[in-house]
Amino acid sequence: MTVLRPDGSEPPEPSPQEPSPSAMARWNTPDRRRKALIALVAVWAVVITVVAFTRGGGQSSARTATPGPAPSGSKTPLTVPEIYQTLLPSVVLIQTTGHDAKKALESATGTGVIANADGSVMTADHVVDGAETIKLTYADGTSTTAQVAGRNAKLDIATLTPAKLPETLVPAVLGGGVRVGDTVVAIGNPLGLVDSTSSGVVSGLNRKLTRAEQDDISGLIQFDAAVNPGNSGGPLVNDRGQVVGIVVALANPTAAGTFIGIGFAVPIGAALGGDEDGGGRAPPL
Repeated sequence: MTVLRPDGSEPPEPSPQEPSPSAMARWNTPDRRRKALIALVAVWAVVITVVAFTRGGGQSSARTATPGPAPSGSKTPLTVPEIYQTLLPSVVLIQTTGHDAKKALESATGTGVIANADGSVMTADHVVDGAETIKLTYADGTSTTAQVAGRNAKLDIATLTPAKLPETLVPAVLGGGVRVGDTVVAIGNPLGLVDSTSSGVVSGLNRKLTRAEQDDISGLIQFDAAVNPGNSGGPLVNDRGQVVGIVVALANPTAAGTFIGIGFAVPIGAALGGDEDGGGRAPPL
């Protein structure tokens, strides 16, 4: 049925209109699809990155750093336990065997300290003098033989070259001066009691040690930390964890040969090749 206008004319035919596109249709264009795909890839990339850092595939790729020595001493004073823990990996037990003048087999115990990144061990010369075999035992329990690489009998200092190094080599920090009254720690193997420590103070400087069969040693550090036979060659350490001397003797007015309150150490500068009179020089840190 045709509907007429009031004036009797027919209304014009309405022009056809495009149906309104739906929301999905508006996005269904090549350009919009490409943008949506890029956004989706970006979201997945973020998710994958977060998972990789939080889970790591169930395994850690980080490696444990090998311990090593500090290039210099501590910037602040250390306690005696801290000094002991710092130096212990650098201290070695020295055991020697040899024959005396009557061809009887003798054994002796001493101490040494790892003094270089090549594994060289510094000790007292009388610890290895006349030894036919030298055995070193490191802090980790491993052992090796060693040979004398250098000697300074005038200062009672010797350097040893080990046949084998420990798995983790920790040279001590050498250097630093001392004053009378400064805290010092001795670490060694007195009377065969391995890894022993004692503490005290520097009680004198530039002391002279008289030896019956050899020249006197002058310029020594006098200290009152307890040392006994077996401590010879061990480190004397200041409160910054630096080896300031090598223990070589104790005052012995009787034949007992035990500590009575006075020990002596060669200053580390002299031990490293300074003045032969023991005056020494400060080594580079």
